[in-house]
Amino acid sequence: MSHFKAPPKKSLGQHFLTDRSYIDKIVLAVNPQPGDRLVEIGPGQGAITLPLLRKHGELTAIEFDRDLITPLMESSEGVGRLTIIHKDVLAVDFTKLAAGEDKLRLVGNLPYNLSSPILFHAIEHAAVIRDMVFMLQKEVVDRMAAEPGSKVYGRLSVMLQAYCAVTPLFVVPPGAFRPPPKVDSAVVRLIPRDPDSIGVQAPQRFTEVVRAAFGQRRKTLRNALSSVCNVEQIEAAGLRPDARAEQVEVAGFIRLANLPPTE
Repeated sequence: MSHFKAPPKKSLGQHFLTDRSYIDKIVLAVNPQPGDRLVEIGPGQGAITLPLLRKHGELTAIEFDRDLITPLMESSEGVGRLTIIHKDVLAVDFTKLAAGEDKLRLVGNLPYNLSSPILFHAIEHAAVIRDMVFMLQKEVVDRMAAEPGSKVYGRLSVMLQAYCAVTPLFVVPPGAFRPPPKVDSAVVRLIPRDPDSIGVQAPQRFTEVVRAAFGQRRKTLRNALSSVCNVEQIEAAGLRPDARAEQVEVAGFIRLANLPPTE
């Protein structure tokens, strides 16, 4: 296996995974099956790309850093069929990529400075995604999986859990990367819910309500939501106007957002 050593770019938040045992654990978590359409976000130096290719034979990778593309293509020769999309992942239309065929399976070590936008982008295309196995900062994974009442339960928790089942898998220590990040990382699996079971009738309205609710965490719903809902609506959704956003479960936000907006 040829390996290349392009220096990580700080501006792109690059931390390359180099510890073999964690690479194996991620490949095992993905567990590709014949016919799967694997799409990797940010393959970097190919730490996960090449083992997945070896196991599966075919992979599409989305890489923004031009300097990594040729080395990736070279190191994949004789391993499997690698297709590289040279683009910012936020500009990639996953629905178009799926092209009405089998659903996509996303995998990736997400850049720390872009993880939330990438997650929000992915859930916009949840209908064409079968599952996602991502590595992110551990504190982001904690927020993604947090339950109501937790200090870290917030907008990210509600938005992701409304559309996906979120399961943290394992922690990856800084020493597994080059250069070592200053924080622990963690691997998480997201499985998009069946569209019929989600219940969000107007996604944009839902986003608006959740954003307003958590905009100022210390405020009660009555005050935080004053620009998007009135007290009657909050009560009609079965919520207490004097509660705070972090006390409200995902289903409560969905009920509130589904009510007709006030004139």
